[in-house]
Amino acid sequence: MSLKLVKVAAETANLFPNGNEFFFYEDSPKSTASFDAMMARDGKERFLLLTAKENAGDFAAFEGETVSGNGIFAKKAPLTEKNAAVLRKAFPWTAPVPVLNKKCSFGCGDRLGLASAAHAELFKKYDAFPVFAQQSIRELTLTKRTYRSVIDDATFLVFQAGYMGGYGADGDHLKSFEHIDMALEVGVTMLTLDLSDELHPAFADCCICEVEKAYNALSADVRENMEKLYLSAPVQLKSSKIEFSKEELMRCVLIYTDAMDFAAEVGAKLEAHGAGKVDLEISVDETSAPTLPEHHFFVANELKRRNVTFASLAPRFIGEFQKGIDYIGDLAEFRKQFGQHVEIADFFGSYKLSVHSGSDKFSAFPIIGELTNGHFHLKTAGTSWLEAVEAISFADPKLFREIYNKAFDALPAALKLYHITADFSVLPKEETLSDDQLPELLKCVPGRQLLHITYGAMLGEDQDMHNKIYRALFVHEDEYNKQLDEHFEKHIKLLGIPAK
Repeated sequence: MSLKLVKVAAETANLFPNGNEFFFYEDSPKSTASFDAMMARDGKERFLLLTAKENAGDFAAFEGETVSGNGIFAKKAPLTEKNAAVLRKAFPWTAPVPVLNKKCSFGCGDRLGLASAAHAELFKKYDAFPVFAQQSIRELTLTKRTYRSVIDDATFLVFQAGYMGGYGADGDHLKSFEHIDMALEVGVTMLTLDLSDELHPAFADCCICEVEKAYNALSADVRENMEKLYLSAPVQLKSSKIEFSKEELMRCVLIYTDAMDFAAEVGAKLEAHGAGKVDLEISVDETSAPTLPEHHFFVANELKRRNVTFASLAPRFIGEFQKGIDYIGDLAEFRKQFGQHVEIADFFGSYKLSVHSGSDKFSAFPIIGELTNGHFHLKTAGTSWLEAVEAISFADPKLFREIYNKAFDALPAALKLYHITADFSVLPKEETLSDDQLPELLKCVPGRQLLHITYGAMLGEDQDMHNKIYRALFVHEDEYNKQLDEHFEKHIKLLGIPAK
């Protein structure tokens, strides 16, 4: 996908000082009854370019430099929080909507706030529903962005692409009411509840004597009810069955009960916020051990018993779903166990499976698409950032060398936040590489993971580096968009997502 830029008509551009080199994005021009708008850029920045016959109404509500002549008013409106809000009011399709009720949904994490236009061009062609605004609290902290800015960035880029198909905004991996309130306040339409802080995973591996002691400390009524629910008879799935042993039931009760109670509180909060306004995803994937089929069934059933309305559930699948690289593990065993998870979700029929850390899991994608029959949610996170770094490796080798060296300095701190098993000692020093060899660092596992997890040092901690990266991606916008288009289309095709 190449950028489609068109020179702004001279009679409009010449109203502004030195405005004759304005270009607009070909798919962006849209009109209301009172004004016309397009996303434009000059040699320094992107902005909204607005024209109207009167300086009134919604046109006047936008902030920015206003000029007049030739019988029109024109405004160069910067990409600010206020202007994003006015744009969403004037063009409601630029605002996020609920997404998980769609058959296939796709989370497009964008740490930079620059990728959504390229993503939107792809989703014009394929039958899946995108979540363009998706960030975790960890990512917001490291990049020094906010949920407000994440949604605003998506708003402007959806408008730039002229994408009217709808998109979602995900408050990703939230664990506290403080962060949930923060996300709801700015209008997220999907909330991913990370239950890892409420789980007690030690009961998965501790000795049976400790399990029995903790379980027997529960009230007799609780124990009797659980055993009646889960030990009376096996549950028949499509091609397998769920059958609890007394030991596995005890472990489930001890691991998950507090988390289920917390999920019920969050579910009630979302109902009070407005039924149907925000989709809830339940995440139990942030654990060290895979989610056993019995555990998946227990979680789904306990949520149902507590009347929690949730649209998707993310188990911890077998194998390694590490950041920015392909699946690590036995694909035959993954297929077998993933199929059981699909059957459990189908048994309840009210939610779909969600695959976290889904970027670049190319060998697993055909299995996911086939066994779910295209009914899934999949999240990508840092892969758009990696495509930005790769674009820089081609277009600005000097800057890439700075990024690469800084990544090594930031690695010890980043490894405290991300589970990564790559051997970084095999990576070469940048001074030993020619410019032509630099992009190859993005093709190997250690290079990808080094650059994937150290983004905070580039985007949040070092303002000078932040500014250099954004400037390079502005200058080389076309190259970045081509990288994104090729990389994400590979995801979509291997998942079997059909063309529209």
